[in-house]
Amino acid sequence: MFKKILIANRGEIACRVAATARRMGVQTVAVYSDADADAQHVQACDEAVHIGGSAPKDSYLRWERVLEAAKATGAQAIHPGYGFLSENDKFAQACAAAGLVFIGPPASAIQAMGLKAESKQLMEKAGVPLVPGYHGSDQDPALLAREADRIGYPVLIKASAGGGGKGMRAVDKAEDFAAALASCKREAINSFGDDAVLVEKYVQRPRHIEIQVFGDTQGNAVYLFERDCSVQRRHQKVLEEAPAPGMPPAMRQQMGEAAVAAARAVNYVGAGTVEFIVEQRPDGTMNFFFMEMNTRLQVEHPVTEAITGLDLVEWQLRVASGEPLPLRQDQLRIHGHAIEARICAENPDKQFLPATGTLHAYQLPDCVRFERGPVRVDSGVREGDAISPFYDSMIAKLIVHGDTREEALARLDQALAAMRVVGVQNNVQFLRHVLASRSFAQADLDTALIQREQAVLFHQEPLGRELAVAGAVAQLLQSERSAAAPAPGSWADPWSRRDGWRAYTPMLRRIDYQFHGEEGAAELRVLHDGALQLRVGETTGVLASSTRADGRIDLQFAGRRVVLGCVRQGETVHLFAPQGATQVLLVDALAHAGEHQSEGGRLTAPMPGKVVSFSVKAGDKVAKGQALAVMEAMKMEHTIAAPADGTVAELLYAPGDQVAEGAELLKLAAS
Repeated sequence: MFKKILIANRGEIACRVAATARRMGVQTVAVYSDADADAQHVQACDEAVHIGGSAPKDSYLRWERVLEAAKATGAQAIHPGYGFLSENDKFAQACAAAGLVFIGPPASAIQAMGLKAESKQLMEKAGVPLVPGYHGSDQDPALLAREADRIGYPVLIKASAGGGGKGMRAVDKAEDFAAALASCKREAINSFGDDAVLVEKYVQRPRHIEIQVFGDTQGNAVYLFERDCSVQRRHQKVLEEAPAPGMPPAMRQQMGEAAVAAARAVNYVGAGTVEFIVEQRPDGTMNFFFMEMNTRLQVEHPVTEAITGLDLVEWQLRVASGEPLPLRQDQLRIHGHAIEARICAENPDKQFLPATGTLHAYQLPDCVRFERGPVRVDSGVREGDAISPFYDSMIAKLIVHGDTREEALARLDQALAAMRVVGVQNNVQFLRHVLASRSFAQADLDTALIQREQAVLFHQEPLGRELAVAGAVAQLLQSERSAAAPAPGSWADPWSRRDGWRAYTPMLRRIDYQFHGEEGAAELRVLHDGALQLRVGETTGVLASSTRADGRIDLQFAGRRVVLGCVRQGETVHLFAPQGATQVLLVDALAHAGEHQSEGGRLTAPMPGKVVSFSVKAGDKVAKGQALAVMEAMKMEHTIAAPADGTVAELLYAPGDQVAEGAELLKLAAS
């Protein structure tokens, strides 16, 4: 076994690899960028080496710096994690040339499976069924358009060197093909340095089911069953579970054996995943087609660990050091059901727009970290850390295990309800909506689930305005009482009381608020008996609240009672209830005097990022909804559209410019 390894990654996967290495007595070396100088993965390792600037191309993708760090620290092997250099065959070759073990498959296997088109040709020769499509090397746009016409719409354009949903677009009609192709190629070249694409038939109501495989240097190979990753947005996974619901045992074996055959075809060593599209036929039968092989550990590997009781990183280290696979195929068993939820910094109600910010509050449910258990959290951030625009938007992975799928579902919802993420927009509540949806609850799974259930997934308010504002007011009063409380042992001055008591008429207090963008004013009266009466909109009722030992507020208002966790960030009160989370902005009118001026035709960047292109120029007339510019942030492209009809007055940036969130990109004059 190795004595010391270098982890060529960051965030939760670097922390997760370090945890297993520590348990096995293997020392670890972290690498970090400027942005990650104080990151958790740096603290999790025994040593750390700075390798460059914040952008991945200046640090985590500079494999020569990674190799230098390994040599300087005496590391014997390099674990690439996932993403970055994990599927770079040239990096794997460079490791071997430097006398270092690459903890992953041989470069030849990465090369064979790394390009989607070539891997599909290889699988076709091996007799693995493929989705109809074009996988050729000729990338002439006119040829690709003709191939799409031949295949028949809808089609899917996919970056040949891609992964993680980047460089992928579904196209419904021929007139949209050219624009989608150009966008895919831009995203592919930025993410993978290769803009080659393939075009395939877009299978209707497909399930995304993948098989975990493992091979060793002695020629042994096994499959560790399947994961269903059908719940996706932007072709990126949201929820993953194992085993796949409704999977017939005979089909599980058939898919597993096909996956092992694919691995053997390229002499695969280490952890890998063979991904299939599963077609659900009207008669209830299923058929599967090879999609691609990911030659690395997957983000969702913890659900496989949960149902098998194994540590896949330990297997990686043992296999890479020359040991045989710890178990044979006939020794592997499935135990219970596991689900993983990806907690991401994004705004689901705004088409999953990535978000940045500082984690003002980051509280996790009762869980284990990087270990097997009924509730597990894999995370690479702490309270106070910043979510930057340089890397992926994932904050954490929440993994649960139960004896049945129903038990795992209930446990996951309970764990999500206990999470407190404040300071950056996130998808925690959206995930709870997905779990509660009819399709997911009944395991009616396919990659269009989010679109199909959008009516119950987006723009959902768990508490309602009246109860939410009452909760924010209760938190405000609680904080004021705490601030005014006399020090222990001091004299309680009756003239300094701040409870609103008056000798004659009741005290009336106006509290301005914003709730989902709508402004309002609540009225709070302190009655002669000390009771509080609150009016929110047309609802008036007695407001009663008390603080529990755990800091939560027990609130009663207008015939309803709820227990709230509250986190105050500036003027915003974040409320966490069993039904869900919401926010209320308590407005300080004096602080905002003079801010309500019209901004006219301003169009601003919704997040920090890079301007990719403008589709208009000064003087152009545009219509509401027309695409004006494309930005790139967190490895994804985002289109900026016109909010109304108008004329472009001025472009304020050029393609390639980096802009801050809120930066004005162009001026639009009203028509």
